[in-house]
Amino acid sequence: MARVSLGGWLLRLGGYALLVLGGVLTIAPFYFMFVFATHQRSEIFGFPPPIWFGEHFLTNYQILIEKIPFWRAYWNNFYLALMTTITSLFFCSLAGFGFAMYQFRWREQLFAVVMATLLIPAILNLIPFYLLIYQIGWINTPKALWVPAMAGALGIFLMRQYIISAIPKELVDAARIDGCSEFQIYWRIVLPLIRPALGTLGLITFIGSWNRFADVNVIMRTQETKTLPVVLRTLQGATDVEWGAIMAGTALLVAPLLLVFALAARQLMEGLTSGAVKS
Repeated sequence: MARVSLGGWLLRLGGYALLVLGGVLTIAPFYFMFVFATHQRSEIFGFPPPIWFGEHFLTNYQILIEKIPFWRAYWNNFYLALMTTITSLFFCSLAGFGFAMYQFRWREQLFAVVMATLLIPAILNLIPFYLLIYQIGWINTPKALWVPAMAGALGIFLMRQYIISAIPKELVDAARIDGCSEFQIYWRIVLPLIRPALGTLGLITFIGSWNRFADVNVIMRTQETKTLPVVLRTLQGATDVEWGAIMAGTALLVAPLLLVFALAARQLMEGLTSGAVKS
């Protein structure tokens, strides 16, 4: 028994050590990003590198606002993420409601096609996406980024699974008997009951939209319409790179996401797991 107990204790200790190591490796890049945001370039590349906060954050911030339209790009980031999130919540929940509660011809085949789009890497769609946006005249306009993202396959899948597990069909049938239209059933009954899933999808969509880079870099052609990740990239020249300013801009870009994720992490996990098992 003693050997079994000792072996179990060592196994548990090793598991905790791996978790701590993984946590440190995850947190370290964010920590040093914030640290380097307060140091000048010469200090960042000094030896040993700084491991604590410095006094040059305002200097780096001044370089940012002088060299790039920082707050304009920040607003573009917020607008893109907000519009993508709002429209995605509406259309994905509506499509998920349709796939979950209605029986129609080719339903399963259509849902399989929607799911199959998840197998295609986004980078492969970049050239066809650009050609389509060019043909309809949306180049260098924000709607070219958030309109195609209004009904993503992942969002439809999450909404469908959650509605199947959380909304009994008897409730929908009772609403029809009471005289509700199909849209009223969705708006007044289904939406209030799927708020956890909506919160999860909203968080995933907002973070994903906030970090978009490749398609923004291709579609947007002027500094005034590009988002902050793309604009920050312009600070990286061939020789003269203001790493302190880049780290300061990245820290300001990431800070809202870290705050939102810290406040909504539990709801995110609940929303992801609540529809995993069908009752």
